Amino acid sequence: MILNIFKKEYDHYKSFPKNMRILLMTNLIYALVLPILELFVGAYILRQTNDTSLVVIYQLAVYMGIPFTFLINGYLLRKIKIAHLYSMGMLLSGVAMTIMMMLDTVDVYGIAISGFVMGSSYGFFWANRDFLSLSTTNDSNRNYYFSMETVFYTLTFIVIPLITGFFIAYGDVSGWYTAKAAYISLTILVFLLTIFSSIIVHKGDFENPKNERFVFFKFHKDWNWMILLGSFKGIAQAAIFFFPILLIMTIVGGEDSLGGLTALGSLVSAFVLYLIGRLSKPEHRIYVFSIGLITFLIAGMVNSILFSVIGVIIYQILNSLSRPLLDASYFPIQLGVIDYVSEIEKRNKFSYIFNHEAGLFVGRLAGCLLFLITSKYLSPEFALRYVLLMIAGVQILSIPIAKYLIKKVNENK
Repeated sequence: MILNIFKKEYDHYKSFPKNMRILLMTNLIYALVLPILELFVGAYILRQTNDTSLVVIYQLAVYMGIPFTFLINGYLLRKIKIAHLYSMGMLLSGVAMTIMMMLDTVDVYGIAISGFVMGSSYGFFWANRDFLSLSTTNDSNRNYYFSMETVFYTLTFIVIPLITGFFIAYGDVSGWYTAKAAYISLTILVFLLTIFSSIIVHKGDFENPKNERFVFFKFHKDWNWMILLGSFKGIAQAAIFFFPILLIMTIVGGEDSLGGLTALGSLVSAFVLYLIGRLSKPEHRIYVFSIGLITFLIAGMVNSILFSVIGVIIYQILNSLSRPLLDASYFPIQLGVIDYVSEIEKRNKFSYIFNHEAGLFVGRLAGCLLFLITSKYLSPEFALRYVLLMIAGVQILSIPIAKYLIKKVNENK
């Protein structure tokens, strides 16, 4: 019976276009890398410096690199195949980790350089990934595509943090190797996986966006609402990326705790996400989106009220559920608005992907600065305890905006 279920699901996967399947497979391989990049680089900085603000400064440098590379990528697409640039983004993540490992002293300058290179890798990856997702899917299959992609990321956030956290911690316990040696080994693994993922993506037949202007400053009013929604998402991203690292490493323990709690939260959400992708329809997106935001708000409230090991465990479970719920619903909304507005304005679709990144950057910058300012002028404990709740409260404003945009997309199909 189980084999029949797997066969049915595999046949359903095979029913989609070749390029869509190749893109999903590429992202599955790269999903094995992301937990290392998002969790353990920050943990390495905290281990070496014991300074929470440096983790946020690193993340801020990452966020600075992303829009810069989006801009460069737009011009490079005029002469270089999109698959090559997509591969370069994945490979650059290994370069960024190498820079971090080569630092004799982990200081703010080295962190900023490594973070900017890591941001550049994300920029090449996400700019091209977003366009390829847009060009290889349509509104009827985007729920399935983004939920499957998010399931990949969720499952790897179960397995990889567990293995990685144990691997780093075991060196300390056994004395067989140092934590630095463990991190260097992880850097090598990142290179190998990104090379493999790069090979897979070149099996597709992907077309570059049209060689047209992509930098604009005035847009349709509905796209301005999308940018506001993106700014709110950016604020949440700032929290979602670095708060789990700081809370777990500061309150609970080392890398093994980081890996274990991340895996626990991901396990809760993996099954739910697959059901959402398999069974939900476009009209269900606003409900998935709202549940994700409310779950994020509850996570922030639990962290603020308890602020303890138990609170961090509950927070991590809820956070690991809210993030994929938001991603699985947000991306189809974004691409639907791009399809709709680009038809009205007759512009290159990449121009909207580029402009959307500007909205995300404003939000990410606001989230990071909020933490740094409250940490400096109040206290690091206050920032860890209450900034998350502030950010989660702001996110609730996203629900009416998302509802409006979904309505406009449906009216213009």
